[in-house]
Amino acid sequence: MQHDPQHRPASPLRPLPNLIFASRWLQLPLYLGLIAAQAVYVVHFLLELWYLVLATVGGQEALNHLTTSIGYVGAPVTALNETIIMLVVLALIDVVMISNLLIMVIVGGYETFVSRMGLEGHRDQPEWLSHVNASVLKVKLATAIIGISSIHLLKTFINAGNYTDRVLIAQTAIHITFLLSAMAIAYTDRLMAPASHGDGV
Repeated sequence: MQHDPQHRPASPLRPLPNLIFASRWLQLPLYLGLIAAQAVYVVHFLLELWYLVLATVGGQEALNHLTTSIGYVGAPVTALNETIIMLVVLALIDVVMISNLLIMVIVGGYETFVSRMGLEGHRDQPEWLSHVNASVLKVKLATAIIGISSIHLLKTFINAGNYTDRVLIAQTAIHITFLLSAMAIAYTDRLMAPASHGDGV
């Protein structure tokens, strides 16, 4: 019988690599959990928006809720003012940015580490998803965290009278640390990019 060089007996270890590769599906409950967290953020956003609308038309209970949720300390507030509106809107923007971060982790992480979604050619495919990989995802997440940190820092500065100098300095230092970390991640990714292209030649 003629020996076929293309035919090779299955390796006895073949089931083990298959099992290891299939273990990526263990991440699926994690992404489903993040989807549930996304739903919680949507409910929280709508509730805070509703309280803002009620406070606008004179609801004192809604106004008290808003001042508590944004950490406003001072004389009792009897009417909605620009500072409270700004702080509440920044809090809503913060929720949106965290929600965007969740979407990047859910969609990008699933596409990168679990399975392809087959979104090629879909009109709603995110532009960044077409070239996403672990490195790109890491840089985008770092950038998103900087944006969230910026919102928190802005909220603190607007309401600076209710914070100590120590808290203001600490939050500023943490934000600068996030910024430097993102720059280091982006620089490292740029250094590694030529090597990756060279490997593909």
